[in-house]
Amino acid sequence: MFSVSRDYAPPFMMIAPFFVIGVIFYFFSSIALLAINPINGHFDPVIAGWAHAFLLGFVMMIIFGAMAQLIPVVVEVGHFSVDLYYVIWPLLLVGTLLMVGGFWMSPAMLPYGGLLVLTAMVIYLFDTIMTLKKAQNITLTVKTAVAANLFLTTGIIVGFLMTLAIGAGWDIDISRWLGTHAVLVLGGYVVLTVMGLSLILLPMFGLAHGFEQKAIERSFNLMVGGVILHLLSTIIHFNFGRFVAMFIIFASICWYMWQVYLIYKVRARKDNDVWALSMFFGYGSLVVATLLGIVAVITEKEPVILASAWFLMFGFVGFLITGHLYKIIPFLVWFERYSPLVGKQKVPMLHEMYPKKMSYYEFGFTAIGVVVAGVGILFGINDLFKGGVALVVVGSTFMLISVKWMLSFGK
Repeated sequence: MFSVSRDYAPPFMMIAPFFVIGVIFYFFSSIALLAINPINGHFDPVIAGWAHAFLLGFVMMIIFGAMAQLIPVVVEVGHFSVDLYYVIWPLLLVGTLLMVGGFWMSPAMLPYGGLLVLTAMVIYLFDTIMTLKKAQNITLTVKTAVAANLFLTTGIIVGFLMTLAIGAGWDIDISRWLGTHAVLVLGGYVVLTVMGLSLILLPMFGLAHGFEQKAIERSFNLMVGGVILHLLSTIIHFNFGRFVAMFIIFASICWYMWQVYLIYKVRARKDNDVWALSMFFGYGSLVVATLLGIVAVITEKEPVILASAWFLMFGFVGFLITGHLYKIIPFLVWFERYSPLVGKQKVPMLHEMYPKKMSYYEFGFTAIGVVVAGVGILFGINDLFKGGVALVVVGSTFMLISVKWMLSFGK
């Protein structure tokens, strides 16, 4: 647990655009799934465009906004240059739109979108590293932030080079580098960032104390080692090394899941609100994604690869983000609008600052939709996939309305 001080947290209105834009991308990414046929495989430009809209527009945008608030609070130092966040989200937004347009309409747009995304990432990395340099206590959360951002920058550079191959005709073997690009971004950045945030958010929202951290330390070391091995093996054309690297990454996820279980065991808050339900479904999806991933590495079957990616992205990452938004946004709104009024007048409780009924509708429709669509992907049944997507679209609509409701609370 950590204390929260207004001295370190940036103004909420500075990072609110990250949450608003991220949820809008989540909504439109859900609708865009209706245009996808998973039978076409992961080299389909329509699927590639959707993946970048979801990961850059939703996942990265939300994570950047959350980290802008959490990093200075956790390490108890101010941002190196907090005003850079006014530049980051416009660059990331325009870059993402250009990249999606490049995959869906004209490949010539890809290098320009990739360059803007890379610029946004470099600015974010610069502020993050310079802020963390001022930290007195180097915790595991700080280590995960440093490693994750270095992997992200490497992954975006690899991705940018691939956009030059597609849009400008550079001689780069995309089929060889695509897997490493995914490992750097999903394993090296997204999963490592989730690990670091888990040590803060899961104990804070679950009221958990006194748990061991050896499991997540092992998970961190294995993930870093696995991602580096995968990158080096790709550079030197060592396919067996890539194979071994994937199983090291799977071992890392297993240790991480054990750490989550240890936190769950000692939590004091037992009520299963929409945050807790989202965590259960998200981590359940991670187990499914890992098992399918193991099968995919061994068999290299396209439906299994796509199903594993689906449960990892929309099931695990999607639910961890949306579930935490029901906690983070009310807290930030309360902190901005009501904390100065404490002791002077009655202020709302945090559980009053999110729409409970709407949040359960969002969870129910999206969870059922993810499962149905995932089964459709795995067995190559497009109609079943589309049926699940229709439910996901309904859930994402409730998510969009809920975020608007929370951001407007008390205005």
